[in-house]
Amino acid sequence: MSATRGEHKQSCEGSTLSGLPSLIVAAHELKSPLALVRQLSLLAESGDVSPEDQKRMLHQITLTSERALRLTNDLTKSVRLPDALFTLEPINPHQLCEDIIREITPLYKAHDRKVRLVSQRRSLLLVANRDLLRRIIMNFSDNALNYAEGNDTVEINIKTINSGRMVRLGVRDYGPALSIDLLKNFSKKLTVATTPIHARPQSSGLGLYIVNQFADAMNGKIGITRHHDGATFYVDLQASKQLSLL
Repeated sequence: MSATRGEHKQSCEGSTLSGLPSLIVAAHELKSPLALVRQLSLLAESGDVSPEDQKRMLHQITLTSERALRLTNDLTKSVRLPDALFTLEPINPHQLCEDIIREITPLYKAHDRKVRLVSQRRSLLLVANRDLLRRIIMNFSDNALNYAEGNDTVEINIKTINSGRMVRLGVRDYGPALSIDLLKNFSKKLTVATTPIHARPQSSGLGLYIVNQFADAMNGKIGITRHHDGATFYVDLQASKQLSLL
């Protein structure tokens, strides 16, 4: 079973990813990883570190660069959304999230963080575009890595809602608590790329703006759950009636 969605609803009036404002926002989001790459490069070149530490720094530079590249790729993808065709098909979210965790574990380890999967069951399927859904979860995971505190493990959650009609994929971090005001105005923030998230100053809101467009292209919905010790950013998608063979 598959479907093709060729029409993409524009949810942002007067705030697109073209022009000077979007360049400023993108520069803000890329500043942090680029600054880290520069710092590690200078330390590695200084000659004051051991070969082992130098190797570790070079590895972290590679991982951080890949993270920055993901953002630039997402920006490019989001600009082309209105003219693109995306195949929607039954996807095993458990398998997809396991693949994502394998990919991001080295980056988390380089930052002394851990990530794990929490799933109700393995056999459920949802209807989505694999590439767009992967980009959403990767974006949430990068955000969680940025704000996770201490030794708490970031959790990627999968569960059914609405009596099994929808599947929710969320990324739970244990970072700064979000304000009540953010929850009240969350839907508005999704439509403006330059709106920052209070208590999380490194975020310009660009990532949420992009993944909201990705979710919309799959008839999905982005949301947030506030915890006293962090937040869960999630995407809700239609459950598939097709049974998993896995």
